Amino acid sequence: MNLRDLEYAVAVADHGHFGRAAAACNVSQPTLSGQILKLEAELGLRLFEREGRGARVSERAATVLAQARATLAAAAAVADAARAARDPFAGPLRLGVIATIAPYLLPIALARAIDALPATPLHIVEDLTDRLLAGVHSGALDGAVIATNPGDLKLAEAALYEESFFLVSARRPGRRRCASIRVEEIDPADLLLLADGHCLRDQALALCRATQQAAVRADVRATSLETLRHLVSAGQGSTLAPLLAYADWRRLGDGLDGSKIVGRGASRTVRLVFRRFSPRRAALEALAASLRGSAAAAVRAVLRDWREAK
Repeated sequence: MNLRDLEYAVAVADHGHFGRAAAACNVSQPTLSGQILKLEAELGLRLFEREGRGARVSERAATVLAQARATLAAAAAVADAARAARDPFAGPLRLGVIATIAPYLLPIALARAIDALPATPLHIVEDLTDRLLAGVHSGALDGAVIATNPGDLKLAEAALYEESFFLVSARRPGRRRCASIRVEEIDPADLLLLADGHCLRDQALALCRATQQAAVRADVRATSLETLRHLVSAGQGSTLAPLLAYADWRRLGDGLDGSKIVGRGASRTVRLVFRRFSPRRAALEALAASLRGSAAAAVRAVLRDWREAK
């Protein structure tokens, strides 16, 4: 048994056809079919049910094919680790970013990051925190930008910036905007939240619980901050927005007012996390420095505008 035999078996499983699998592997169909037969003989197990020209994984062989995929992935990871050990800046860097950060940080930081790492293309994945952390642990991702402390000794982290929260609501004629609002003044019954799984939802709930109030609007659970922006703009309630998101909304001129929240838990630390012994650590630290610089400039500008408007 060798890796090439496993590649042939996985190709047949993926394509459900020996001819298409052979074409994908750049070999003749007789060659591929012969190797599959030898592999089946070596394992003492029929891997595929032949159905005319088609093929499907036999019921008893499902776990064998799953292990074959894992073995091929592990072999690829060995090659990736060797390449990264030779040059941690060579090759794509797979970066996860949570959905309440990606649309607001990347537009101001991506160009600078690309310039800082010219030999390291960034492949961006946007998802929820738990799934991104799972990807970092499995090696599917090199790092992830998140806004909670993972509390995991297997992970290293680089703080990027501190992000204040703003309470955002629709602008109303004749109502004077309050530059800031204390945590205990927030009315949770008027608060629109993201759906379960978003760390910003948990942070908003924690903020409200700190005031001993729990009557948060539970009937509206949006899947994105942009959906909340539209709901708030339509006068459906208020929402909690991180600083960079609020700054982006102000630029759009959607008739929104924001008050900086003052009090315990009224901000979050955005950080880049990665495996502690990642062979790409040097590249990840360079990326963190670039993101930190871009974010710091943006945060300073927003807070300066907020102070001037007080």
